[in-house]
Amino acid sequence: MPVLEFREAIAGDETVLFPMMRALAEQEPGAIAFDESATRLAFRQFLSLPAFGRVWLIFSFEFRGHDAFIDELYIVPARRRRGCGREAMAFVEQAAREMGVNAIHLEVESGNHRALELYRHTGYKDHQRLLMTKWLNRVIQGASGCAYEREV
Repeated sequence: MPVLEFREAIAGDETVLFPMMRALAEQEPGAIAFDESATRLAFRQFLSLPAFGRVWLIFSFEFRGHDAFIDELYIVPARRRRGCGREAMAFVEQAAREMGVNAIHLEVESGNHRALELYRHTGYKDHQRLLMTKWLNRVIQGASGCAYEREV
């Protein structure tokens, strides 16, 4: 199993992260289109508060306590099928255990068979539920900076 380094993201990581984020969006049909300027603003916000870079705890009576959510996991194609995904999942799960999380949920495109295989192999179950989303604010980039457009 490969040994990976896990650390919090820092300013300057955009050069590595953004190409992977773009590739993830492009490989998944129906994914939200990658918008670099909006992503850059979101990344700056992400870095501005340390709590954004950690597992965000939510309390769930159904899952008997705190639960967490994995939204994006991307492994570069050259490193796939070499244990990196399993190692990343093990890292996240251990960090979540240390924070008192009882359950981890994740999002995956239904046609991403390799990712589904990884998640099932590491113990994740499909509960035959749908992940649904309602945008409350969409970040748009204007000439003068950041503005928010309210969805109705």
